[in-house]
Amino acid sequence: MLNVFARVQVNRVTEPVGRWLVARGVSPDVVTVVGTVGSVAAALWFLPRNGLFVGAVVVTLFVLLDLVDGAMARARGYSTPFGAVLDSTCDRVADGALFAGLTWWCLGAGEERVLGVAALLCLVSGQLVSYIKARAEGAGLSADGGLVERAERLIVALVGTGLHGLGVPYALHVALWLLAAASVWTVGQRIVAVYRSAQEAQAGPVPPGPVPPGSVPPPDPAQNP
Repeated sequence: MLNVFARVQVNRVTEPVGRWLVARGVSPDVVTVVGTVGSVAAALWFLPRNGLFVGAVVVTLFVLLDLVDGAMARARGYSTPFGAVLDSTCDRVADGALFAGLTWWCLGAGEERVLGVAALLCLVSGQLVSYIKARAEGAGLSADGGLVERAERLIVALVGTGLHGLGVPYALHVALWLLAAASVWTVGQRIVAVYRSAQEAQAGPVPPGPVPPGSVPPPDPAQNP
């Protein structure tokens, strides 16, 4: 949802950066990989060691590179199929590392085993949301929309993590349980969307009805070569 409302404002920042990098010969794929490696390293290094605030800030900085690579592709004037697959794959890796790091913290330094269940739910359902869309599109179906997509998941998780690191009580608890429930709901929404898309595809075009009595039937093209 946030992708629709915030895209114009975000593009005002990322487009100039993307043009600047392209002008210096930087490839969008390089930016994608650097952003992913940085976010994964930050999530798995800082979060399990109780560095929630620092980890949230560093992960956020690297995640923002995911917006820049798209701006670079637009500035370059074209994108590649490999770049699209690489970007989607790296998104899944970065998201998985973030929630794996939070799960690690919950079961270790945070001593929050019950909260670890919420983190695991976020990890699994977040991957499912993206997988359902990709699998549906591969089958020629549609599975767009939903309550929480990638942008919402990252914002809620990183804000809750950062606030908890600053000492705000129960900030991470509220964020993860809210996100877990919303993500599971989104999985259901996308499955329903795929089902409806499949039903529409099976129905096909509506066949023409019978010609009413007394009306003139349409000409047969075979009789008028």
